[in-house]
Amino acid sequence: MSKTYINVLKEGPIGIIQLNRPNALNALNRLMVDEIVEQLEEFNRDDQIRVILLKGNHRAFAAGADIEEMMEDTPLTLEMTDPFAVWDRISLIKKPIIAAVNGFALGGGFELALHCDLIIAAEDAKFGFPEVKLGVMPGAGGTQFLTKAMGRRKALEWIWLGESMSAKEAAHYGVINRVVAPELVEEEAMRLANQLTKQAPISLRLIKEAVYAAEDLPLLEGKKLERKNFYVTFASEDQNEGMQAFKEKRPPSFKGV
Repeated sequence: MSKTYINVLKEGPIGIIQLNRPNALNALNRLMVDEIVEQLEEFNRDDQIRVILLKGNHRAFAAGADIEEMMEDTPLTLEMTDPFAVWDRISLIKKPIIAAVNGFALGGGFELALHCDLIIAAEDAKFGFPEVKLGVMPGAGGTQFLTKAMGRRKALEWIWLGESMSAKEAAHYGVINRVVAPELVEEEAMRLANQLTKQAPISLRLIKEAVYAAEDLPLLEGKKLERKNFYVTFASEDQNEGMQAFKEKRPPSFKGV
């Protein structure tokens, strides 16, 4: 299924969104972001989908935002339309989101990857925030995500200088998960997605909530949330199935209930 700027596929329990603006290296205009977020929400509601994969193409994941579109903005139009508000809805997606990154993930493209839960990147992928060179700055969460991933000093260095980091550097700083050969990026991302589809969906959801909360909550409050979520898993049939399967020495068959 194709929309204006994305292609949508389903491979069993994996929902796939492919960015599809190749002539602009998948630069993100606002309609494209709307389509991505709406499709993420649709997959989130789909009980048949357990994991979401977001990918670009071999030349680029997304090489930034649409600069020509932004050149028409004024402080008033930005305040009135609040174009970054749609990005906040990505944080409400409960299912795992994996980004498969080839080529460039710059500016808004880097922010989109950082909104995903896991990032698999090609050895030749490039990540960065060049906004300072345009007289602006990241606006869709880049300063926040990068600081949480690598710490204040390194984040300031990278964002102030506007330079690109290699996939190896991004992995070193904990910004991405895995680095593989360019021809293996989608295969590795799908392999990881398939592994996650075998886990209990309710557990994945509750783990995601607790881990993200750990970045902001004091330790005691985070532990309380973790404990509450642990207790909630015992209301699921999957908890009984998982423990029974362990007892019977067989693989579990989780249903998501």
